[in-house]
Amino acid sequence: MAITEQNRDGRASALPRMQSARWALASLSLATLLSSLGTSIASVGLPSLMQNFGASFQSVQWVVLAYLLAITTLIVSAGRLADMFGRRPLLLGGIALFTSASVLCGLAPTLWLLIAARAVQGLGAALMMALTLAFVAETVSKDRTGSAMGLLGAMSAIGTTLGPSLGGLLIASFGWRAIFLVNVPLGVLTFALAWRALPARNKTAQVDRGTFDVMGTALLALTLAAYALAMTLGRGNFGALNISLLVAAGIGVFLFAAVQARVKNPLIQLASFRDLQLSASLVMSLIVATVMMATLVVAPFYLSRGLGLDAAMVGAVLSTGPLVSTLSALVAGRLTDRFGAHRMVIAGLLGLATGTFLLSLAMLRLGIAGYVVPITVTCIGYALFQTSNNAAVMTGVDAGQRGVVSGLLNLARNLGLITGASLMGAIFAVASAEGHLGIGLLSSEAAARGMQVTFQTATVLALVALLLALVSTRAVGRAESRVS
Repeated sequence: MAITEQNRDGRASALPRMQSARWALASLSLATLLSSLGTSIASVGLPSLMQNFGASFQSVQWVVLAYLLAITTLIVSAGRLADMFGRRPLLLGGIALFTSASVLCGLAPTLWLLIAARAVQGLGAALMMALTLAFVAETVSKDRTGSAMGLLGAMSAIGTTLGPSLGGLLIASFGWRAIFLVNVPLGVLTFALAWRALPARNKTAQVDRGTFDVMGTALLALTLAAYALAMTLGRGNFGALNISLLVAAGIGVFLFAAVQARVKNPLIQLASFRDLQLSASLVMSLIVATVMMATLVVAPFYLSRGLGLDAAMVGAVLSTGPLVSTLSALVAGRLTDRFGAHRMVIAGLLGLATGTFLLSLAMLRLGIAGYVVPITVTCIGYALFQTSNNAAVMTGVDAGQRGVVSGLLNLARNLGLITGASLMGAIFAVASAEGHLGIGLLSSEAAARGMQVTFQTATVLALVALLLALVSTRAVGRAESRVS
């Protein structure tokens, strides 16, 4: 009888914890949705901004670039600050900052004030992106980590997919300011949920109050900014400025490593990169993001010029990828929990390589099906990899390093997207001989040729990531067998 009562008490006490975890996961999901929506929704507003401010495309593109640069340069520092001072107050501060900056964006009287507000909004997004992954380990049991990561991946895909369509609807109904002001009620709801549900720091946990590495932070931010600008300025046409920025980024890497090796409390513990699993996961994440960017950069030209689809049909077909990613991420989480993260990383990369290989065939006679079927396989593989890779990394990290490692994972993904936009776009342009015809006169054969070469390159990159996963998994297995 006592045992029965004890079991009842145990089940009763577990229910509030489960309920609290669900509310916490809901707040983390909304934070993920907000940060991804902030990335995608602004792009559709660029033509309206050009018209309203009488500005050039080169000027208004900074509305997008300022946000992405702020995230890229500050995300690791955001994670480190959270490890030092607590993840809950930093995440709440990030949500509040993002929401307040959204108000400033919506009320900005000039373009440059809008760009400055977008940079502040990017800082808030960096805090949210760096800490949502880190919080999963504190709010969800280990055997449910994969499902939680899958949900966050699905919310990220929803935000990316929803942005252009929602932005277009808001601009048509209320004007360009609405695409920023729509974040305000979502931000307030996210803040309220996070305030209610996110756990405070355990009072018995050891707190890292070491000094913040200001020099390392500044060097890393400048290095990442130089690389990001080198890859985005000139829209893929490399000139003297791009090369100079790449050289500066290379010098910055060496200076950053030298500083990190000498300071007492470095921003990033360089010794952590000796962990093969962590290093391999970061490299794989960068490679996979580079590969996936090809579907965003190259596919529209293939569908419009190669298959001759109109703009509405191109948009409908392109929505297949994000939709598949959203649905697959939820299933991928359950598969990761059931079969293990390392196995699912390999399965995801196999799917990714298979999908990109099928895309590299680019047979025009198959029409839309020749794109939809391969992109479905590709996105299933991507969702499975992303979910399982994040779960594998975050479950194996010490509590005091979760913020930084979460920031590194997001940084690797962002750098991959930036690299892919430039690299894959350049490969497509060269392979399709776009420089001779002009993109407006690109023939269907040239578009197919560019598609084939681009995704042949993507397949090679996916196979490199797969080889890295196999080597890493084998090394981890040998290390565990020696310990046992």
